[in-house]
This record gives sequence, structure tokens and C-alpha cells, in this order.
Amino acid sequence: MSRFSYILVDPPKDFGSFADLERALDRLAALGYRGVEFSLTHPLGFDPGALERALKASGLALPSLLTGWSYFNEGLCLCSPDASARDRAVDRLLGHVEVAARFNALLVVGQMQGFRSDEPDPDAANERIAECLGRVARAAEAKGASLVLEPVNHLQVGFNHTVAQALGLIKRVGSPALRPMVDTLHMNIEEKSVTDPIRAVGASLAHVHLCETNGGLLGSGHLDFPAVFRALSDIGYDRFISVKIYRNAAWEEGASGAMAFLKEMGLI
Repeated sequence: MSRFSYILVDPPKDFGSFADLERALDRLAALGYRGVEFSLTHPLGFDPGALERALKASGLALPSLLTGWSYFNEGLCLCSPDASARDRAVDRLLGHVEVAARFNALLVVGQMQGFRSDEPDPDAANERIAECLGRVARAAEAKGASLVLEPVNHLQVGFNHTVAQALGLIKRVGSPALRPMVDTLHMNIEEKSVTDPIRAVGASLAHVHLCETNGGLLGSGHLDFPAVFRALSDIGYDRFISVKIYRNAAWEEGASGAMAFLKEMGLI
């Protein structure tokens, strides 16, 4: 059976005090979540040892960590025509691999691929992205860590919007440390079906973001949740499902509402 985690949209450095973060972890655990997910920043904005202790105290896991902050706040981009800029992006991800390995967390890569404004030619962009991710994946292999490539919609990244495109890039990189994930929001925008891509990925699916079609509270859009869960059951998916709510709700409202909605739908 899959376990649910909750994505805190604000990274720890923007969350207030560390005590506030600890209270949030305790609240998520009380609501029934088994894990928490958030963005990595630079500098980190938290002491890894303190976070380990807080996670242990709350009983939560850290199944995955997001990396898009580094594109939007540092301009670090894997498709950049500037080789030194790509090297800086790779270096940031290598540092993130160290953190992910410490927590046995997946490292999610999506928005750091960049936009068409960074590189208009998708062939050139994908060649660079694949080369960069290959370097990061080899380091992850050595650390026993794993990356996941997130297919992100065309409004939020320039390349590899569909699950099929992401699988193609993963094959091109050719590392067992780089695996696919899905996000229901992005699939709703880019795919003809939100279930066929899940079945196409099958047993190699490493992570799931569960997000309503409008990015808001679960049930406020038109996502067919039972169909998504049937597809996940069909492929035997038993890893974490991270609930993502980034519009029109503070984190606690989103987390409590999502858990109530999933229980009401009989999905928990």
C-alpha cells in the first residue's frame, strides 16, 4: 500500500523558525501523513542533524526533495549554452545528492532543465541536459542515491513535458540512478490520459505527485482520483504519493483537507 507525504511549498529557510517546522512535522504526522517533501535551497536553511532528529521525533520520512528553487532563485540551468553555467548547475545538484543520500530521499529534477528562453533548440537542450544529468546520476550511483525526472508542463519548463519524453531522456542518460516519476497536474495539461502514462511507466515508477487539476485543494478541480489510484494499483505501486497543493490554501488547510478528501473517497 502506498504511503502519503505532503509537500511543504515553502522551503525550510522561508518557513519561519525551525520550531515552526518541527510543529508542522508533528501536525502532518497527527493528520496521518507518513512523510514530508520540500525544496532544497542554497544555503540549505536547516541543519541536517536537527532535521534528522525532528523527523525521527515526528515519525515522518523524507521521501523526496525538490530542486527547482535553484533555477528560479539562482538561475542554474542544465540546458544553458554556457558550459560554465551548466557546470554550476551540476555542482549544485551534486551537493543536493549529498543531502538526498543522507536522508535516503529521491532528488526530483524538473525545472532545472530550463526554458526555451535559455535554449530555443530542443535537440541542443536535450543533449546538454542528458550530459549534465549523466554526471549527476553517476555521482548518485556512487552514493547509493536516486534521481527522478519529473515531466513538467510547458508553462513551467521548456523540455520533456510528457512521460514519454521523460522516459526517452532517461534512456539516453542510461543510469539506474535516474528513474521516472509522474505528477497529475502536469499530466492533466500535457497528456491525453492521466492513467495511460502511469501504466506505460509500470514497475519503474519511482515517485508520484498527487495534485488537483487547478493546483488547489483536492476535490476543487476535475481530477479523476479513483482512476489514478486504480492505475497505480494496476502497476503495483507501493511507494510514496506526495500531495501537492500550491494555490488558494495555506499548508495546514491543504494538508488536513486532502487527508479528509482521500478518506471520504475511500482512497485511504
